[in-house]
Amino acid sequence: MPNALTKDGISLYYEEAGAGTPLIFVHEFAGDWRSWEAQMRFFSRYYRVITYSARGFKPSAIPADPAMYSQAHARDDIIAVLDHLKIERAHIAGLSMGGFATLHAGITYPGRARSLVIAGCGYGAAPSEKEKFQQECEAAARLFETDGADTSKQYAIGPTRVQYQNKDPRGWAEFAQQLSEHDWQGQANTMRGVQMKRPSLWELEGEMKKIGVPTLIVTGDEDDPCLEPALLMKRAIASAGLVVLPQAGHTINLEDPEPFNRAMLDFFTRVDAGRWASRDTRSIASGIIGFRK
Repeated sequence: MPNALTKDGISLYYEEAGAGTPLIFVHEFAGDWRSWEAQMRFFSRYYRVITYSARGFKPSAIPADPAMYSQAHARDDIIAVLDHLKIERAHIAGLSMGGFATLHAGITYPGRARSLVIAGCGYGAAPSEKEKFQQECEAAARLFETDGADTSKQYAIGPTRVQYQNKDPRGWAEFAQQLSEHDWQGQANTMRGVQMKRPSLWELEGEMKKIGVPTLIVTGDEDDPCLEPALLMKRAIASAGLVVLPQAGHTINLEDPEPFNRAMLDFFTRVDAGRWASRDTRSIASGIIGFRK
């Protein structure tokens, strides 16, 4: 199996397809390397695409030590895969947990990114929700440790997943089945180390304002916990564009693969052509039509 080795000795399983400009996908907590199959098939026609499983997700290594899971590890693991493949710069696209890792990679390693796609990002980001979110993360981690199979069933049918189930029952069933195959200790460690301890997006506003890399933010309009964070990122990142998919939940790359892929393809095409611009500051005004007395 193809594996990349991180600086702290963790083996990460990856797959790649296609040729051309590199594009790497970073999966969400409820997914793994398989979560991007619809994107791998589409984008491998135009790009060299890579998907991998994060640490704690089979068939990558599953460290027993909880200290080996953190937002910094998730961020640096993207770079580890790129380094292994001798890729200097790539389009980096992540969903949810992967979206957070993508954002942090863009902040810390801007020279390694041709662009950033940050999708379904924001759970637990609001300062007022942080303590509640951390409590839910700890409760979820304990449930994964005690009854992972039942917990995965509940997770797959959450309020931002039912949209996928209603639109595509067969696709949702495959997603739920893949989630049920995860390693429960890996899930618990990831929940505690990466999800629960990551900084709020509001805490990163100053860092986000420094991002100059072309950025696309994507969210579903029924993914309520991610709507306000999407607006925050759009306003903070001058080089960002925002796409909101209608009647869509959290698993948007699987739930609505065609509009999701087309939005990304248009974005990458404009970036590679040098046609993706930062926001004109004249469009930022307190008034409605911009007139002054």
